[in-house]
Amino acid sequence: MNLCLLLPLLLICPSNWEVTWAATDPDDFLGPEECLGRKPTRASCDLVFCAPWERCIEGRCSCKPPYLCPTEDITPVCGRDGRLYRSYCQAMALSCRSGKSAMSHFDQACSEEQPKFRSFLDPHTGALSLFVPEQAGVGGGKRLLVCGQSWDMAAANVACKDHGHPLGAASAGSVASGPLRRGGHALSPLPDRCVIVRCRGFETSLAECVIHDGVRVGEGRVATATCYDRNEAPRECGFACVNGKCVSANQTCDGIDDCGDLSDEMCCKRCRRGAFRCDSGVCVQADALADGQMDCLAGEDEAPTHEPAGTEMNVTEYISPRKETRANRAHLESKLQCGIANLTAAHDSSVGDRAGRVKRVVGGVAANRTQIQWQVGLEDNGRINCGGTYIGGCWVVTAAHCVRPNPSAYRVKFSIWKKSTPQDTTDIIPVGNVIIHPRYNASTYENDIALVRLKDLPEEPGKCMVDNPAVKPACVPWSPRLFGANHTCSISGWGRTSVGKASQVLLWANVSLIHDCQRFYKDRFRPGMMCAGDLDGNVDSCQGDSGGPLVCQDHLGVSYLWGIVSWGDQCGQPGLPGVYTQVAHYFEWIRLQTGWPAVTKFNS
Repeated sequence: MNLCLLLPLLLICPSNWEVTWAATDPDDFLGPEECLGRKPTRASCDLVFCAPWERCIEGRCSCKPPYLCPTEDITPVCGRDGRLYRSYCQAMALSCRSGKSAMSHFDQACSEEQPKFRSFLDPHTGALSLFVPEQAGVGGGKRLLVCGQSWDMAAANVACKDHGHPLGAASAGSVASGPLRRGGHALSPLPDRCVIVRCRGFETSLAECVIHDGVRVGEGRVATATCYDRNEAPRECGFACVNGKCVSANQTCDGIDDCGDLSDEMCCKRCRRGAFRCDSGVCVQADALADGQMDCLAGEDEAPTHEPAGTEMNVTEYISPRKETRANRAHLESKLQCGIANLTAAHDSSVGDRAGRVKRVVGGVAANRTQIQWQVGLEDNGRINCGGTYIGGCWVVTAAHCVRPNPSAYRVKFSIWKKSTPQDTTDIIPVGNVIIHPRYNASTYENDIALVRLKDLPEEPGKCMVDNPAVKPACVPWSPRLFGANHTCSISGWGRTSVGKASQVLLWANVSLIHDCQRFYKDRFRPGMMCAGDLDGNVDSCQGDSGGPLVCQDHLGVSYLWGIVSWGDQCGQPGLPGVYTQVAHYFEWIRLQTGWPAVTKFNS
């Protein structure tokens, strides 16, 4: 749950820098105010993914060093300076750090003498044209117009930024090619072919955008751009972009980056003109649906229920930067093994004998013996009183109130079903260190989170357990906006049943995330806490479940440790849902303590 300070919306009119305050949301699309007040941009990785050449640090996308880019299945890039870069990601990492485009074109051969990519913006008509070098170092190239088809403000912003206008474009349009030919265009003769250019908005040059196959211009239209001049900005500011640019209110929430920093698409209650709204409130273009690349944090744009908005236009003539980005992200994702259970082990029912009867506990049922593969039992001097969650490497997350700074008192039991009886897949590992959050308050349960570091295997430093197909880590969420209210998640543990006795087998149940938990617990509810359950009291965690996982799945089936069982008033009482430690709130602390680089997907 995100506890945000309600702030009024600050509107800045760049033409005279007057400031006005809006007391309510500007229209039916933008909002809510607490989101707008935070002034998010595409660098706000609590709402959007960082690019492969960036990483999420303290809620902001920061440039990676180029050497951290993937090195497999990549295409070399010839730079504007004549240097050969190993990949699009590496060239973009340099652009990210310098703010200037490093890329000319995809090519293995590169030298200072070889022609480089250039874009041209006619000062009289605003018409766009490009010089695209030939590949294979042959030294030639093509002069091409930019087609008016599919041209939008995201691309116009990139074109203007490349021509010295930091705030991008004031407008994107098109003009018929006939008047250009008769009007003495700077190009003589005027090229007879044009290319469709598609940009996302983060690029620093049109060279970094997707350039589709050239087509005959004929009597078609040519793309134009009018660059943004702060001195000529309108006095009436429909929407004040975070970068200081002013755009019309009806340009917001349409999936197109009109601002140039994506701030017009970050806080949306609804989307215009067929754009798709992510659960995080970000609008993306309809052609982002089912395109093989996650744009929404929880992957809802790639859900199986979606069909592609249309077939992707041919890009056979030019290598697609978007495909390179997809390959980079796929490579980064392949390094992360969290959040996906081993289905063979999860459905294995051959371990030991069966329980005679399913026991119901506050709406829960008995798990399969190897179903919940990140669940661990925390044994304290021979007794399991708390659970925990395996997050990968040598690390387990649990509640601070479950542990003391005495590692020798604990053992962690993996793949345990009956509390008192190990099964064939059970691993029992001693604890090397216990790290309790430094601001944990035992009287209020604030910051109720701790990390348990497993002891290394003998003669194998850095490795703490042998490979076990029945054990998989849950992913650690980096954003408190990954899942919203009413999302269905699951809890598990050996806590007390409805008859007041602790369960001897691992139980699980589905719960719903609950918004605005402060209404139930008043000032007892603090930052870093969240609620889940059933307001009717039918489903809840209970004593003995403490420290265990509340896990939520995204739309692609990846499981995240969303909460840690912390506290509550009794168990399963109407109007008193269970309170959990919100793991995303402590993402930076977890990363700092563990040094574990692969704790999450994409934004790592």
